[in-house]
Amino acid sequence: MDGVGSFGAGRAGAAFDPIAFVQQPTTILRIVAWIFSIVVFGSIVNEGYINIGSERLYCVYNKNNDACNFGITIGLLAFLACIFFFVLDVKFQQISSIKDRKKAVMLEIGFSGFWTFMWFVSFCFLANQWSRTTPDELPLNQGADAARAAIAFSFFSIFTWAGLTVRAVQKFLLGTDMSLFTTEHLDGNATVQPYPTSTEAETTDTYQSPPFTENLDSTAPYQVPIY
Repeated sequence: MDGVGSFGAGRAGAAFDPIAFVQQPTTILRIVAWIFSIVVFGSIVNEGYINIGSERLYCVYNKNNDACNFGITIGLLAFLACIFFFVLDVKFQQISSIKDRKKAVMLEIGFSGFWTFMWFVSFCFLANQWSRTTPDELPLNQGADAARAAIAFSFFSIFTWAGLTVRAVQKFLLGTDMSLFTTEHLDGNATVQPYPTSTEAETTDTYQSPPFTENLDSTAPYQVPIY
């Protein structure tokens, strides 16, 4: 159990190993999700709006600005969330309280699961609006590549965030098992050994007569020895 702490991290206060941290599947998935989010909101911000014969900008997704705004919002929040949870992963080993570690893991499970669903909604919304976009609305196929890229990486983000959710659940299950073997001092409470409760702690020994003794009859008359 040396070097192993609760919820899949090392013991509190242990030295941080950046190489081992980068090689963890959760870290790899987090970096990939971070890159995908940049592609989604970056594509829409840079080429997701076009102007057709006027100074007013229209969204390439069927001229529906809500579609562009939704894609940008989901991608930008995912970008910020990846940074937040990346920092949390780095600092996770320094959290000494098992209760605080459990809260952090539960937060990751809730957010990752919810954002998996939001990426699915984003993919369906953008794909639906793109299917309704006519070639007349995109002269010279302007912004088409950016629109397709945002849809594609929204689809890929579903699996990356689903993978992060699974990893967080595994970390939570591992933590519940490891907490059975960790000491209570991680919560700031000293371990108290209970007093023994044996019913035989105090025993009374009955008096026993010494061996090789005979019961003497005090009422028997005295006999004079014969020589």
